[in-house]
Amino acid sequence: MIVTPLIWIISTLFIVTFCAVLAVKRGVEIAIGVFAALTVLANLIAVKQIAFGPFIAPAAVLVYATTFLMTDIISELFGKEKAKLAVWTGLLANLVMLVSVVIAVRWTAAPIMDPAMANAFDTVFGFAPRVVAASMVAYIVSQHHDIWAYSFWKKKTNGRYLWFRNNASTMVSQLIDTSIFITLAFYGVFPTAVLWEILVGQYAIKVLIAALDTPFMYIAVKAARMSK
Repeated sequence: MIVTPLIWIISTLFIVTFCAVLAVKRGVEIAIGVFAALTVLANLIAVKQIAFGPFIAPAAVLVYATTFLMTDIISELFGKEKAKLAVWTGLLANLVMLVSVVIAVRWTAAPIMDPAMANAFDTVFGFAPRVVAASMVAYIVSQHHDIWAYSFWKKKTNGRYLWFRNNASTMVSQLIDTSIFITLAFYGVFPTAVLWEILVGQYAIKVLIAALDTPFMYIAVKAARMSK
């Protein structure tokens, strides 16, 4: 069923938009904190694979794709420097998460803990170094490109066509992110045909989410202007 995943996508976009609007009233720190939380959450749940119609992707695809909406909103309402701050904050948050998870996995479980549960924990949170490195490289490159592209198109259009700069920056950045991650993480592990299948599937879902987030971009900007 496609309907249920669409409801989940819209719900996530709504929550992120609400947080962005709240940031206008209470401070950009809220938006930056939520952005960082989304990036950490994406890495934590990426191990599970989900089906969306004919496509297969990590469960993280929804929350991670939503981070591009957040950086676009931050760029629009607070400026590109604050958006860059959000990206670097997200990187630091992921490094803290990674160190904490590695410690938790390597720390011997207490005798009272069910061995099967301890093994399951270690399996789920046993990040592969190559995958983590690929994720971080893709994140830094694509997020900074998104901020740059959003600012570029805003200047080129004299601040008009919000829908265009939102989609133009996000869709290209998502392609960069997906291409870098899959190439660095899985090249030589899977046949080329499989890599293309994974890339196309993940990118198709991200493009759908990018298209669906456009109304929420308008909602966030309009709500922010009304609150001033």
